[in-house]
Amino acid sequence: MARPDDFATRRQHLANLSDEELYERFWELADKIVEPMLDAGKVYTTPAIERSVLLRMGFSSVEAKPIVDGLLERELLGHGAGNCVYLLARKLDLPIREAGLSLIQGKNWDLVPGLFA
Repeated sequence: MARPDDFATRRQHLANLSDEELYERFWELADKIVEPMLDAGKVYTTPAIERSVLLRMGFSSVEAKPIVDGLLERELLGHGAGNCVYLLARKLDLPIREAGLSLIQGKNWDLVPGLFA
């Protein structure tokens, strides 16, 4: 069973648009499609994603795990592990690595929630 060819009917609302207008319309629709995915990426994260971010910041997987676990316990993972370590480093005027290692040692956890106030 062949599908009826209704291309001419479906494209009527686009028929009078110039190439430039079609180009703009395409990107407008593409942005609408991608926007929910970008929003989800900003709102939702996982421990695996956050460990991956810390790996890219120079921490080993053995070092990343206790940082992410600590953030999970304190319900701060939504702020982003890398962001938490970075902001702590800025607050304490330490290199990023040293700030992260201090968290692994159980230090400075009391400062992390205040980084977002």
